[in-house]
Amino acid sequence: MPMGVWIGLCLPFLGTSLGAACVFFLRRNASGKLQRFFIGFAGGVMVAASVWSLLIPAMEMREEMGRFRFLPAMIGFALGIVFLLVMDSVVPHLHMGQEQPEGRKSKLGRTAMLMLAVTIHNFPEGAAIGAILAGALNEGSGVTMAAAILLAIGIAIQNFPEGAIISLPYRAEGRSRLASFGLGVLSGVVEPIGAGITILLASVMTPLLPFLLAFAAGAMIYVVVEELIPEANEGKDNNLGTIAFAVGFALMMTLDVMLG
Repeated sequence: MPMGVWIGLCLPFLGTSLGAACVFFLRRNASGKLQRFFIGFAGGVMVAASVWSLLIPAMEMREEMGRFRFLPAMIGFALGIVFLLVMDSVVPHLHMGQEQPEGRKSKLGRTAMLMLAVTIHNFPEGAAIGAILAGALNEGSGVTMAAAILLAIGIAIQNFPEGAIISLPYRAEGRSRLASFGLGVLSGVVEPIGAGITILLASVMTPLLPFLLAFAAGAMIYVVVEELIPEANEGKDNNLGTIAFAVGFALMMTLDVMLG
């Protein structure tokens, strides 16, 4: 397997693990401003990647369909949105900064539901990494390995504060630092698993690749709109999240076009 694939698989998981490691030298979460910047920046990267790295290549792979080449991308995009809607409705979870849990009623604790929220949204992010890596491995897809690595970096940046918000509350509940770190790392394991499953599907059923690329785009757009944008604009100085989003979007767009 090419080195770029291993890098793309490992970077998001590394971001979660580094965030979880905050439990060894912090007593509380990172500052609100820093979290908003990270989340806003990652949201901008993910939206730009959804367009230039996932949706456009998905349509370009179906050029033979002429004016209807958008259909596979539209179907895959819709399936990605629906998948996250179902997961949000069924699995009990709690988003960072919120008091009321979502999904089915459960007796799970607050930290456990925070962990589930991160885990739910890590799977489609893993699928996005897997889809874009599968596209990079397919010579006719128009997806470059550089675009895949850039997306992995953007998701890793987002995963850093997510790893911290899992490990630090567990430490506050009285668990050891090592156990809290392990639980934070565990929340990110689903990401490389989702990426691996997507790469496997794309390699076995190549015609599915445009649908998988668009599915990943839909899932990521759902995460950005439903979770990242609200979190990036919470509290005072909420313009910081908007500025970070614009910077992340412009940077990802520029690099994707220049390196693509």
